Amino acid sequence: MNFSDNFFNRVEKKTKVNKETILELAEKLQKSNLKNENTLREVVQELSKMTGREVSKEKEDKIINAVMNDEIPSNIDKMI
Repeated sequence: MNFSDNFFNRVEKKTKVNKETILELAEKLQKSNLKNENTLREVVQELSKMTGREVSKEKEDKIINAVMNDEIPSNIDKMI
């Protein structure tokens, strides 16, 4: 997936997470098993810390279920 600088600028504006950090996380995710619930929970918690946004247990469970059941939108760029 090839994202433009415009995408990264919009993400950084919303989350205060810079492009380099996003790319480091993406590299880590590529090497991870995203069908493993514990791995997914670690990722959600790490993203929560990075962005300074608290994720409730209920929301974390919804995110985990969505990823495990392949319910993630294919065009993430439109979500930002």
